[in-house]
Amino acid sequence: MTTKVFIDGAVGTTGLEIRDRLADRHDVTLVTIPDALRKDAVARADALNGADAVILCLPDDAARDAVAMVENPAVRIVDASTAHRTADGWAYGFAELEPDRAAALATATRISNPGCYPTGFLALVRPLVRAGLLPADRMLAVAATSGYSGGGKAMIAAFEDPAADGATSTGHRSYGLHLGHKHVREMQVQGGLAHPPIFLPAVARSYRGMLVEVPLALHDLAPGTTAAQVRDLLRGAYAASALVSVATDLPSVLDIERTAGTDRLEIFVYADEAAGQLRLVAALDNLGKGAGGAAVQNMNLACGLPETEGLRL
Repeated sequence: MTTKVFIDGAVGTTGLEIRDRLADRHDVTLVTIPDALRKDAVARADALNGADAVILCLPDDAARDAVAMVENPAVRIVDASTAHRTADGWAYGFAELEPDRAAALATATRISNPGCYPTGFLALVRPLVRAGLLPADRMLAVAATSGYSGGGKAMIAAFEDPAADGATSTGHRSYGLHLGHKHVREMQVQGGLAHPPIFLPAVARSYRGMLVEVPLALHDLAPGTTAAQVRDLLRGAYAASALVSVATDLPSVLDIERTAGTDRLEIFVYADEAAGQLRLVAALDNLGKGAGGAAVQNMNLACGLPETEGLRL
């Protein structure tokens, strides 16, 4: 017997990534709706309530509407929108973030898929906060650059179609310059932080991939903390993970596409001990561990399937 999965919003960037990961699996059957009925309320309700698992790849309001349509208590929902990432009653779907998180996701029926930027940020700082090496009341900054696919159809067109509105030939764009990006609340809440981090997002002329960086001063950490302790703590936090790892080799250059096309997340801890400075870097694919890969991982856990089945290691 296979697990029936309905992807609501399967024609979008994240939805297509999820379909690709499920396409060749024999333990999953995709529930589909004819194109002509994709916006038909009755057809959607039937699909939503008839599936074992539903993955929502929709704008926030549409995701909330879809959740309200689910009346079958057995349906497990993975929401890839930002609508429920800090909501009560929803399990935050970053399986590696806490020691007991994967077990919690295995029994959850409502799972919020993390954002791509928060995934990189939280992977770097949450273990340090949990262990007390990084005080929760420190003001943090996070700089991150994503591939342009993270901006959806309009941004993809701007980078790929010279005739599109807002078309650009630039190689790098900073945005969110007025601060208050929608991912900041997620970073603060899920990181257990007293203050919202200062978030500096950018997009590069690369279809996919992401680098997330958090600078730290050693004097901002618990007294006596060394770079080696930070590195060892992070390595221990992810020692059992098949997807998240801490690098032993520290290249002098990190390419935004380092993990593109995979569902891995790699962590790098750079240090200048004399200056008392650390530079923590997470490399992930904004469409993989940052979106579609994480959604499949969460669906696997919720449905009792092998956690990494269908993922790109």
